[in-house]
Amino acid sequence: MSHAGAPVGGLLVLVDPVARRLDGESVRIAKDVLSAGAAAKICLPDSQEEFARALARRGHRQPVIVGDDRALVRAVGLLHRERGLGDGAVSLIPVGQVGSLGLARSLGVPLSAVAAARAVLDGAVRTRDLLVDDSDGVVLGDLRIPPVRAAPRPSGPSVWSAYRSLVRTLVPPGARVGHRLRVEADGQLLVDVDRTVEDLRMVPVSAGGVAEVTLRLAGGPSLRVKASSLTVSGPDFRYRADALVAGPVRRRTWTLRPGAWSLTVPRG
Repeated sequence: MSHAGAPVGGLLVLVDPVARRLDGESVRIAKDVLSAGAAAKICLPDSQEEFARALARRGHRQPVIVGDDRALVRAVGLLHRERGLGDGAVSLIPVGQVGSLGLARSLGVPLSAVAAARAVLDGAVRTRDLLVDDSDGVVLGDLRIPPVRAAPRPSGPSVWSAYRSLVRTLVPPGARVGHRLRVEADGQLLVDVDRTVEDLRMVPVSAGGVAEVTLRLAGGPSLRVKASSLTVSGPDFRYRADALVAGPVRRRTWTLRPGAWSLTVPRG
């Protein structure tokens, strides 16, 4: 970890629209603290498209995201796709509902707007690993393929909702149903489609250059291995990447990129 400080090019403070609606007071406090300590350009985009355009035009300014986990993942994903993660650290000032800030907490970012803003100005830079999938999606903290819930949920017509309806006719309400998946870690077969996967998780090991893969099988013990890549294939499945649910897909590969991005956090 290395010391940070107010960047030479100043700050680009991107305030997520959801943060403005949910907690305008925390947004105001963050803007005041940052503007008092550094040259800060404040951007208030009204849509994800405007958010992306403002980030792309940051120049030499350090991006500071004011928002929840989704806003941070969106920003890192955009920077990854434009090959801009190596330009400098990303900062986050968490603003959102408590349930939408789990990633921020796990990354060591203070949930107080004042403390997070001060960390942007005089904190430290921590290099972090990144999971990148074969569609150029990113995972900052936690990848998971959970079991399917059989409980009824309102939803529009789709292949996925039809599958859930079928599941509900075969199992009791509230039960969880696993997946028939082929799972490979670093090219080594862990399980094939003849077994039921109840839960699958992949998390980068802090500063380890590898990820931990945990696989729970129906009627058997959990498997735990270290790997730098994970390939999952089989019938349509959804997966949770940090705070976002993606899919359904039939095949996806995630590859670890050691030290691919960096984040400002409090010193110590």
